[in-house]
Amino acid sequence: MTTYLLAGGGTAGHVNPLLAVADRITQLDDTATALVLGTAEGLEARLVPDRGYELLTIARLPFPRKLNRQALTFPRRFREAVSLTRGIIRERDVDVVVGFGGYASAPAYMAARAEGIPIVIHEANAKPGLANRVGARFTKFVGVVFAGTPIAHASLVGMPLRYEVESLDKHAVRAEALATFGFDGTKPILLVTGGSSGARHINQTIVDSVPTLLGSGWDVLHIAGGKAEITDPGLDGYTLLKYCDQMHLALAVADLAVSRAGAATVSEFAAVGVPAVYIPYPVGNGEQRHNVADVVGAGGGVIVADRDFTPAWVSSKLVPILRDRALVAEMAAGAATVGSRDGADAFVSLVNSALAER
Repeated sequence: MTTYLLAGGGTAGHVNPLLAVADRITQLDDTATALVLGTAEGLEARLVPDRGYELLTIARLPFPRKLNRQALTFPRRFREAVSLTRGIIRERDVDVVVGFGGYASAPAYMAARAEGIPIVIHEANAKPGLANRVGARFTKFVGVVFAGTPIAHASLVGMPLRYEVESLDKHAVRAEALATFGFDGTKPILLVTGGSSGARHINQTIVDSVPTLLGSGWDVLHIAGGKAEITDPGLDGYTLLKYCDQMHLALAVADLAVSRAGAATVSEFAAVGVPAVYIPYPVGNGEQRHNVADVVGAGGGVIVADRDFTPAWVSSKLVPILRDRALVAEMAAGAATVGSRDGADAFVSLVNSALAER
């Protein structure tokens, strides 16, 4: 029996690939044990137990970006997290640590190195995060989603997709999906999502633009995120949700999307041929703009800066796209050319290679 410790979390972009890999591991080997290392504050605190996996938690430890009290205590707290993780590895007889970035990954990499067990890394973003860049120094088994990702020992594996997305037949489940969200299917549907927490600026622009969007002949499915603070205008053809646990059904009804550009979102859209208007997150290291380079280059999406995504932009730029159904179909075909559905298998194969060399 092999025991895997999968480390990562925080956002859906980290948690969903982790769960996809856990599912594939246990599907291929029913004697395997998949444990998840995360934090009590991240989205993994809900999604991991809901998926049937055991969640082990350590402290949420962001790397300090400036000199303050938190920075001064960080080394001690990091050592404590590593020590706790080493104890988990020994107690649970862990054979391999598989990291996906996020707060739990760096302590897991250091603990695995100290315990002499293999480390395997999945880097979802075209511009890698700090935890994975550090971890990649200690292993040659690093899987990436985007060719050219600047991280050591990179192998192109793609994005591990949840089985519901990986196996999605949009036509077969469309009727169920329409009924789930309350649409009659007579109009094309615009899917809007800003991520699991929500994107305040995107949400407000969409709410302000709902009459314009509906007037263009489209219905709107707006998944606003758990922290959204907007009011439903209550118009026919507009459905507002805080969170969607059946995202594969949202993809099944989507003819076009408006979205942030997280790697998991971009990969899921491309895998099922959903074109999108991408609005990269304006804060951070700029990875989201890099994530959409391939799909935009293939004609499967357009990119707009967060500051430029306003009701005026919706009227002048988005509405003409919505009114050109031939263009939307061409964009869908372009998105599909860069999509892949075998990321889970490819990455699990990399994990097995690391185990074989142990």
